[in-house]
Amino acid sequence: MIGVAEAAAQIVALGASLHARRLTHGRTGNLSVRTSGGVLITPTGGSLDALAPDALALVDPDDRRHVSGPPPSKEAFLHLAVYRARPSCEAVVHLHSTHAVALSCHAGTDSADALPPLTAYYAMRVGRLPVLPFHAPGDVRLEPVIEEAARDVHALLLANHGSVAAAADLVAAADVAEEIEETARLWFLLHGHPTRPLSPAQTACLAVPASRTGGPA
Repeated sequence: MIGVAEAAAQIVALGASLHARRLTHGRTGNLSVRTSGGVLITPTGGSLDALAPDALALVDPDDRRHVSGPPPSKEAFLHLAVYRARPSCEAVVHLHSTHAVALSCHAGTDSADALPPLTAYYAMRVGRLPVLPFHAPGDVRLEPVIEEAARDVHALLLANHGSVAAAADLVAAADVAEEIEETARLWFLLHGHPTRPLSPAQTACLAVPASRTGGPA
């Protein structure tokens, strides 16, 4: 488990990178890291391209108490639910990236598994991607739904909202979120065309390592 200062530097750098590459926009999305001092998370109302190490919120994961910094994201409960469900997970990335959100709005999306395994990297980094029922952003009624689902998977799609990715560190969690976005983009590009996803036998040899996803995938 890393220290607060190191986690803050990682969050600031990743937030700027995600925003610059249009994987988030405006004041959407939030990032968190479990540290030795608590869960460090981006503040409410903040843009990921304008974060500062001393302007992140620190939350106690046990009693949800706001320890220091500005008010945390209104979706902090989402991150804490994932950490409870996946004790080995150390980071969570929640994005509103364009193609992942489009997929979450698509009427034909399979709620049990939103995307087929189109590529080896998707199979390795994501695996199964369930879609959770719609809740308004900040609606705490989503919390038990997230916690239950995250016990079985480390990647989730929130209906008409965006993706949630958890992993053993922030870089790995971002890799998962980016793989969801890129595979959703591929899915839309291929929509209506004959498509050859990986077979069950091919995906079986590409299982996501538990050490990277903070628990069973």
